[in-house]
Formats: sequence, structure tokens, C-alpha cells
Amino acid sequence: MKSPELPGPGPAGDVAPAWSTPDLADPHTLADKPARVQKMFGAIAESYDLNNRVHSLWQDQRWRKFAVRSAMVKLGEHVLDVACGTGDLTEAFANSPAAQVTGVDFTRAMLDIAEHKRPARLPPELAAKVSYQEGDAMNLQFPDASFDVVSIAFGIRNVADPAKAIAEFFRVLRPGGRLVVLEFDRPRWFPMNIFYDFYCGWVMPRTATLISRDRSGAYRYLPRSVGTFMSRSEMCGRIAGTGFSDVSATGLSLGICVCYRAFKQS
Repeated sequence: MKSPELPGPGPAGDVAPAWSTPDLADPHTLADKPARVQKMFGAIAESYDLNNRVHSLWQDQRWRKFAVRSAMVKLGEHVLDVACGTGDLTEAFANSPAAQVTGVDFTRAMLDIAEHKRPARLPPELAAKVSYQEGDAMNLQFPDASFDVVSIAFGIRNVADPAKAIAEFFRVLRPGGRLVVLEFDRPRWFPMNIFYDFYCGWVMPRTATLISRDRSGAYRYLPRSVGTFMSRSEMCGRIAGTGFSDVSATGLSLGICVCYRAFKQS
């Protein structure tokens, strides 16, 4: 189902923001969240990679490499990277023994950058493994049991209905398949949690907006979407409740990021 469109450029050329202050009380409850998220990522696509590097303090690629190791990819397996964005995790999986890696995202501007990066960043034999297509995490256009690994990095909280998306991940996985989810979390211990709140609540929204020249409200939404999302235990429960087994959650970088892993039983 196509998301309702939000207002575009006005008479003065200004773009209506995807997120205003009242929307951020709990952005996950908004009925038009998919349209807002799509508009937001379209607005910040060109500066997305730079902001990821700078504001993760160059840790984001390390987290992705950890996710690939956690997936335990075997020779010849097929990987689906959902909400792939500009393709960083997709490319990391291309460096694994996988035979085929498919990246899916519902923001065309992000996929355009991923397609442009692929031949520039991967040797031809690895680039040939990768394909990209538009798609919705809640309605994946693949047959049952199509993949050995499904991943999603920093995208599950942007989905309108995470439970529906996780059920889709389960459906498209083969028996014995693995689900790997990277997501942000608030550190649990003092003083790291105080620093995190200051950095994500005050510093990052301002510096990221400056870098991206964003007017969509993206970098006010992104930290707020972490603070109002499921807790680590709730996420594990949601994954297990879908039918996955051996669900684990590993904190990375002092708990700023969490890598969830789960198995679809044979």
C-alpha cells in the first residue's frame, strides 16, 4: 500500500518538514510515519554516510562488521539486507562467503547512492553478488524460505509495525536461517548515559543538521526515535514471540548499539 504523501515545496520554495516538535512526543504512534520516514531519508541521503561516520565516532562500520560475523554466513548462502539505505551493510555482506546479497529499501534516493557506490567500493567479483531493489520491510516481495540470512541495521525502529516486519523476516528465512538486527540503545550505566543524552539530545541534532543542511527534521527525529522505541528486553521478546529461537542481544561500544541475533529452527 502506498504511503500518503506529505506536503512538498511551498510557494516560497520551502519544504514542509517531515517532523515538527509535536510529532516527536512519540513518533512511532503516527499513522503517517512511513511517509514521514521516506521523505526524511530522501532529504538526507546525500550526506547520510558522512553523518554516520562522524556521529558514531567512526564506529558504525565496526558495528556492521560485527553483524556480518554474527550472521555466520556460509559459502553459497543468500543474504537479504532490509532497510539497506546507502548499502554499507550490504557491501559488508558482499565481502562474506555469501553467493548473493540483496539490499532492499523503500527510499529511492538512498538506493541510487547505493548503486553508485557499488562499483566504486567493491571489486567486480564482489559487486556482481549485490543487487538492490525498492521494497517494504512489512511486505517483502520474495517467496517463503528464500534466504539464509536476513539483516536490518538501524531500520527496525523506522518501520511502522516492527512486529509485522519481523514476521516477514521469519517468513523469508529458510530453516536454519539467521536474523541479525543492529539498533541503537541508550547506555545503562553512569556516566555514559548522561554523556549519551547530551550528545544525542543536543550536540548531534545540531551538527548533523549543519552537515546535511537538512530541513526535514531528520536529526531531531532520529535520537527521539531511539528514546521512544522498544527496550532491549522488549525487542528480544518480540523476536522470540515471532517464532525465532536462541535470541541474543550483544551491546557494542558501551551499549550505544545492540546486535540482536536469532535463529529459525530447522
